[in-house]
Amino acid sequence: MGLLGGSVALAISRSLPAVTVVGYTHRATTRRRARRLAVANKIVDDIRRSVADADLVIVATPIGTFEQIFSEIADALPPGSIVTDIGSTKALPHRWANKMLPKTIHYVGSHPIAGSEQRGIEFARADLFDQATCILTTTKETNRQAVQILKRFWTALGCSVKIMSPAEHDRILANISHLPHVTAVALVNANKSEELKLAGKGFLDTSRIASGPPNIWADVLLTNSANTIRSIDKIIAELCKLRTAIKGQDKERIKKLLEAARNKRSSLLNYKVRRKELI
Repeated sequence: MGLLGGSVALAISRSLPAVTVVGYTHRATTRRRARRLAVANKIVDDIRRSVADADLVIVATPIGTFEQIFSEIADALPPGSIVTDIGSTKALPHRWANKMLPKTIHYVGSHPIAGSEQRGIEFARADLFDQATCILTTTKETNRQAVQILKRFWTALGCSVKIMSPAEHDRILANISHLPHVTAVALVNANKSEELKLAGKGFLDTSRIASGPPNIWADVLLTNSANTIRSIDKIIAELCKLRTAIKGQDKERIKKLLEAARNKRSSLLNYKVRRKELI
């Protein structure tokens, strides 16, 4: 029941008011905040009780906890229920679900691409998923009816849904999500704290995501390490191109590299505006 879990609960209450939402967190302070903010219909302190009558279970915790959570809830889940998660990597969660959950339970991976660098239930918002993309990940064994139910669910919460394999998801997200985060971290760590006080809005915009929660991002990077390493190698190669051009005083080469990035980003912004993902 943090930023994302709380936002899912609020979005359900807004868009699917007939659905009963049961929230669980192991922290008593978070349970008190969740009750005060009326984030869910019920807030409980027992994870097994939270899923006992569930048609749909959404795991919204750091990825490194998934395997243990799947194990804890496995024999408390009603037969036929659907389990999903909102983690940023998918290959390992699919593997853990296949190992830990009964065959009567239908697991589908979910990744709503929404959020912020904030953390905590007090930052949860009912509109967090409006105009967002949600990726569902499936394998040959995935129950197709469960996929369709989740597709309708995330669409009701405001998302545009895409379906792909866990491996494809992890490869793409390493480039467009995990790499930006490690780049922002490297950018901040490459500068001295005293000198950073002179930084302007451009630096703050570029480095914003470095403020993300370290425990969550450590899990993301470690559960998609091979893809993330390949992505880091790509940006090192691009930096080397610029380094070589700058060292050689090759203005035309520098301009070509800058222009290529400018044009690619302009096309991206136009695409997002057409899809109403940006206003």
